[in-house]
Amino acid sequence: MRTFALSSLSFALTILVFGNAFFQKKQFYPSIVYLTKSNSSTAVLYLQGIVLIYLLGKTIARIFFGQLRPTEVEHLIERGWYAITETCLAFAAFRDDLSFRFFTMFTLLLFIKCFHWLAEDRVDFMERSPVITRVFHLRAMGVLTCLCLLDAAFIRYAYRTTLARGASVQLVFGFEYAILFVFALGVWQKYILHAIDSRSDEPWDRKAILMLWGELVLSAASLLLYAMFIFIMLRVHAFPLFAIRPAYTAFRSFKLALSDMVLSRRAIRIMQQRYPDATAEDLSSSDNVCIICREEMLPDTGSAFFLPSADFSASIPAAPAPLLPDDLKQLSEAELRRMEAWNREALERRVEHLQRISALLDAAVLQMGQYTQLMARIGPPPPLAEDSQAGASAAAASAPAAGSAAEATANSTSSK
Repeated sequence: MRTFALSSLSFALTILVFGNAFFQKKQFYPSIVYLTKSNSSTAVLYLQGIVLIYLLGKTIARIFFGQLRPTEVEHLIERGWYAITETCLAFAAFRDDLSFRFFTMFTLLLFIKCFHWLAEDRVDFMERSPVITRVFHLRAMGVLTCLCLLDAAFIRYAYRTTLARGASVQLVFGFEYAILFVFALGVWQKYILHAIDSRSDEPWDRKAILMLWGELVLSAASLLLYAMFIFIMLRVHAFPLFAIRPAYTAFRSFKLALSDMVLSRRAIRIMQQRYPDATAEDLSSSDNVCIICREEMLPDTGSAFFLPSADFSASIPAAPAPLLPDDLKQLSEAELRRMEAWNREALERRVEHLQRISALLDAAVLQMGQYTQLMARIGPPPPLAEDSQAGASAAAASAPAAGSAAEATANSTSSK
């Protein structure tokens, strides 16, 4: 309803502006000159253009995304404010190039950014959705393909314009579209991995590793683009202060992705060293029934946690204690000592926790006793003013009733 009202108002204002211009100038060319020179007419035309872009965006979003979820709309509004602020700071360095063409390309850049964000939110929702239809796949592939083609086309246009006319605002536009192109490639990677995982009946173990590698490569590409942009701006213009925050964000993302990759590889290597895969001989020499599904275990289906390779460490208190063998004589002297140390530390921790709980309970009892003594010394709280007024009114109301009752009793006595 609000969209219809805003659209109707903008169309009515545009018709009035055009009618006023043609009524005053009587001819086409003078009317157009009048519209471009009048500030109020230009403002109305800008408003009409924004409304048309908004309606076009809603139509395209309806085609590619269907009904938007409230979370997607919230993320879109939140990111939009930050994007407008950062882009305005970026274009402040090229304030001499401000024109109608600049505002058109600026609006188009925000328009395309919004669809990049919607595509990312919809692909992330794909992993949590239990049912993925063919229409969803067609929409996702269609919007991602269109976004990549648009980004590549605008990068090519900005590159050619910069070569022909020198450093201008097209340098910032080309850089923004290059970042969006890398962003779209990241969304493509997520979509492909989620699609492959959704088609398999069993969990895909390598999906997390591929996601880490993709995030590492794309964050490195974004960081490289920011470094190149800062270097070019230093050569042709000045130091771009507006690029400090996004460059730091890209560096932080790259650092986190690299740290996650190193830690994951280290954890996998340690797990493979400490807990090797069980062989057929290992399964045949012991009980090969799984304690969870109660079925016989087969080789190359997981890791075997052997007691000789287990580390009785107290660094993870939430981890369960290792299973003991039927005969403790099978353990070596070092293993028995580690088991004894582990059990002793666990017992000490339990006793320490119990002592702390007892101290807390004693303190609570002491404070409750002090509170009881204080309340007994102070006495009950005085009645509130509202309660006293209510009591007085009740007494006043009961007084006539008591008088009438006494009069009735006296009359009955006299009659007797």
